[in-house]
Amino acid sequence: MRASWTPLLTLAGVGVTAFKYPDCVNGPLAQNKVCDVTASPPERALALVKSMNISEKLVNLVDVSLGAQRLGLPRYDWWSEALHGVAASPGVRFNSTGSPFSYATSFPNTITLAAAFDDDLVYDVADTISTEARAFSNAGFAGLDYWTPNINPYKDPRWGRGHETPGEDPIRIKGYVKALLAGLEGSHPSIRKVIATCKHFAAYDLERWQGVVRYRFNAIVSSQDLSEYYLPPFEQCARDSKVGSFMCSYNALNGTPACASTYLMDDILRKHWNWTEHNNYITSDCNAIQDFLPNFHNYSQTAAQAAADAYNAGTDTVCEVPGYPPFTDVIGAYNQSLLPETTIDRALLRLYEGLIRAGYFNSPETDPYRSITWSQVNTDKAQTLAFQAATDGIVLLKNDGTLPIDLTNKTVALIGHWANSPAKLLGGYSGIPPYISTPVLAATLLNVSYTYSSGPVNETDPTTYQNSTIAAASNADIILYFGGTDLSIAAEDRDRDSIAWPPAQLSLIQTLSSLNKPLILFSLGDQLDSSSLPPNLSAHFWAGYPGQSAGHAIFSLLTGHTSPAGRLPVTQYPSNYTSLIPLTEMSLRPTSKTPGRTYRWFDNPSLPFGYGLHYTNFTARFGVFESTTINISDLISSCNRQIYKHVDLCPFPQISVWVSNVGPRNVTSDYVALVFVKGEYGPKPYPLKTLVGYKRLRGIGLGETGATPVGIKLGDLARVDLGGNRVLYPGRYKFLLDVGEVALSEVEVELVGDDVVLDWFPQPNSL
Repeated sequence: MRASWTPLLTLAGVGVTAFKYPDCVNGPLAQNKVCDVTASPPERALALVKSMNISEKLVNLVDVSLGAQRLGLPRYDWWSEALHGVAASPGVRFNSTGSPFSYATSFPNTITLAAAFDDDLVYDVADTISTEARAFSNAGFAGLDYWTPNINPYKDPRWGRGHETPGEDPIRIKGYVKALLAGLEGSHPSIRKVIATCKHFAAYDLERWQGVVRYRFNAIVSSQDLSEYYLPPFEQCARDSKVGSFMCSYNALNGTPACASTYLMDDILRKHWNWTEHNNYITSDCNAIQDFLPNFHNYSQTAAQAAADAYNAGTDTVCEVPGYPPFTDVIGAYNQSLLPETTIDRALLRLYEGLIRAGYFNSPETDPYRSITWSQVNTDKAQTLAFQAATDGIVLLKNDGTLPIDLTNKTVALIGHWANSPAKLLGGYSGIPPYISTPVLAATLLNVSYTYSSGPVNETDPTTYQNSTIAAASNADIILYFGGTDLSIAAEDRDRDSIAWPPAQLSLIQTLSSLNKPLILFSLGDQLDSSSLPPNLSAHFWAGYPGQSAGHAIFSLLTGHTSPAGRLPVTQYPSNYTSLIPLTEMSLRPTSKTPGRTYRWFDNPSLPFGYGLHYTNFTARFGVFESTTINISDLISSCNRQIYKHVDLCPFPQISVWVSNVGPRNVTSDYVALVFVKGEYGPKPYPLKTLVGYKRLRGIGLGETGATPVGIKLGDLARVDLGGNRVLYPGRYKFLLDVGEVALSEVEVELVGDDVVLDWFPQPNSL
């Protein structure tokens, strides 16, 4: 959203409620078919829109819809947030009086939750968030739609909003999205629990970098990269999960602003992915329509023309940042005959059908979610889940054998900029949690003896904290350093130039390493190049943004009460990567001038995608493959298209993984099985490898073996040609288990026969 708007955490809320359900019993709407639950949602939406005059229609086309007093239609704020918990936003109010609804559970931010590689966990978190969202709604503190999730692939480590996403890999993002949307929108056959919004459509991953801003940026993307990399998560949202809403992005795509692109919003989204079953709606990002004007994209010359260009192309409502004129000129667009009433009606029908499908016009008796109350917010179960999500998502990057460690009768030095800074632990798009467990607070509550000193973030002077740090460390047996990035380095509207450790932090870490005490590093935020860290560092965790239970999760991992098993959802690049390729470059494949992007195309990482250590040793192998020679035509003909609606969703013959905990320590641990393929088939260049499946096995004790199937779809094995078509090619497919120079297990399968196009990609009029 627009960075000039008030930071989210400052919106502590108001002491009164703001959201109202329409009165379908005693108000004027009681006589309108929109309140007739026996009618179909399209019929109900049509009845409402037909009853509105043009003035009422025009004031309901933006995110602060004013309703229609004459009809008894209340005002509705569409802009609500719930990225990793119900979050402060214009449509969400936290009660500032100290009474109920003054807080909500704040889970780890997306990048940390994604690092757990457990979609069942993602579902549980999302289900909890939507339950709390409904409780807020029922009490008048929030609406029914939420502008989450952010699913743009995180292809470049400099992007400021990468921590809001599930990482760099489309297959991982698709799995995350499928589970998240199921939890958010619920399984009721006729009523959505909440309306989720997949954003930002599409090819958005730049904020403000070396003079280039997202409001002006024109992303030049080939059909191949668009189909292969930038769009698969959105396909999951639209075609397969049938999400209630989309958000079009700030950037232009190949010369056309995303929110004016009929190619994106009509040809691909509505027609190709058939995102029409529920007459779903699209919102713009905030003030994105103003960005059509000459000082930004220079696509529309007047505010009225910009509004017309957006709505005529398929945008249905426009987000406007409060207090940030000029506002969207829908009235001017209509008065100048640029915006026909039929287009206005189309947008309103989509918007109100969305609310109808979320039970907005239903009586409490006909909506199972209307009985959710404050008692279901931040329950003991939710707190336990927030703790589990943090421990499961934190990744162990190094351990020389120091961990796990017994802290009995030991003093720890808690040093660094987030050791005692609660707000840093949440990341972007956060609400107000009931508590935030910092490392200092956790040590206090757990009766751990500690000393404390803060530390630098991105300052240039390495000596500022030197004396206090050395004093704290000298009086301790173990040093815990809490460093890395925070939102002052990388955030919305703030990309970074350097991915090296900030010099003042690195200098302090080097000083601490010279004290010859166990030194354990915890990295907050985004990835930093680990190769420059002192070689005698005892252990290193990456925590991302671990949420309200951060401190307790950290001590649980340190002491071995829980065992680390998270995996990096992104590549950790060497610090010189940023000098080799500009952030504005959208292509993925390496060229003679630039390196490739992501683990599929970049071969010299500091730490690879999927990297993560454990407190015990595992052996892992594939189960027996049914056959190592498979005819492509047999795969296609054996697919039940009544079950699998699209051929790319058809399953590949079952692949199973067997994992054994071989010790030597008596440690019970989870293990994330990652299955990749590599081979020379399809168009050149060939990717180094491609993730095709993953599964988290839980609680494998010493000497025990866990086994699990890993579901792989035909589309996951396919390659994408220059036109963006997804094709299953004959060739030798080497399946690899886990990361590293040598996979833990390898099996080669040959696909024979003719190649088959699994999905024909819509071609743009011009590229």
